[in-house]
Order: sequence, then structure tokens, then C-alpha cells
Amino acid sequence: MVVSRVGAAYAKRAGEYIDALGFIEATAEQDRKLIGAWAEDVPGLILDVGCGPGHWTAWLHQRGHNVEGVDPVPAFIDHATATYPGVPFRVGQAEHLHVADASLGGILAWYSLIHTDPARVPAVLGGFARALTPDGSLALGFFDGPVVAAFDHTVTTAYFWPIDTLAERVEEAGFTVTLRHTRSEPGARPHGAIIARRTRSAPD
Repeated sequence: MVVSRVGAAYAKRAGEYIDALGFIEATAEQDRKLIGAWAEDVPGLILDVGCGPGHWTAWLHQRGHNVEGVDPVPAFIDHATATYPGVPFRVGQAEHLHVADASLGGILAWYSLIHTDPARVPAVLGGFARALTPDGSLALGFFDGPVVAAFDHTVTTAYFWPIDTLAERVEEAGFTVTLRHTRSEPGARPHGAIIARRTRSAPD
């Protein structure tokens, strides 16, 4: 697999990231409630795309879900495999999931597309749709903003998305959006979340 600019940037700071954010207690309680409720309705295998150190994958596994984590950074996968024995992890990326069409019940992409060039996001979402069963579900976490715009993220360039604009891209890829959520907290960038169910084939 070719190492992307984003993967290389995270590889350089993998240890720092793991120490600061690589555990479930570092996540927001609201996000755990949302993702926990979402996963209860997923009809099959969940792929945690961009799983990082593996804490979300392990949390879902501990709650009884069939889940696998994929990430382009080998250091994250090595950490996750050592820290959460019995939970499946592998090197992979959002653009190339390496799964059969209609083989997944759910995809968790929690802040996994924040560094993806906006022009490439529709193709990634289309790949997600093809990988999901007809009743499969997608959970997206991202940085909410008034316009699609780049900003200087701590690791590498990331993008804000207006929630309605990203929801449109999700629906164009073959989904029906069932939940939109935003929140703002002091000292943090605005958060957005979208839950969507696959309802038709993605455009070729």
C-alpha cells in the first residue's frame, strides 16, 4: 500500500497521538451514546475505518459487536493489536477498503475523512455505499463549519464541512440521512455527526 501524505503525517506523531487520544475515555460521552445506539441497529460486520489506536473498535467489540478496525498507519495497528488482543485490526484506508461489495453491515468513519480533499470525498462515500449491504448504515464524525474550508490541523491540513453540504454528498452516494447532529463546546472546534442508511446503489 502506498503511504499517503496523511498517513505519513500521522506516522510521525503516532506515539504522541496514542498518549493523548488513544483511549475511549478521551472521547465525548455524547459520541459514545450516539455510536453505541447506532451500532445496536447495524445488521452485520462493522468496519471502523481510520480506527487509529483502535479504541472505538475495541469498545464496540466489548459491547458484543462484530467489528474490525482498519487504518493506514502501521504504528496504530501495531498498538491496537497489542493493546486489544482478540480484536481484529489490519492496515487499510478509506479509499481502498479491500472488502467485497455488499459485505458490511456498518461503516464507522469517525473523523476519518477530515483530511480528505473535498473533491475526493464523493468517491470515498461511493465506495462506502458499495461495501455496505442494502440496509447497511454509515456513521460519520467531522468538523462542522459554515463553508467547506481547509484549516491547519495539528497533524496535517483538515477541512470543515457544513453539515447540510456533507449530508447532500452522503445522499448523492446512495444513502438516506437519518440523523444530523452538531455541537459546539468552549475551546473545541464545532463537531458534526451524520448517520445514514444505504438505500440504493451508489453511482458508478
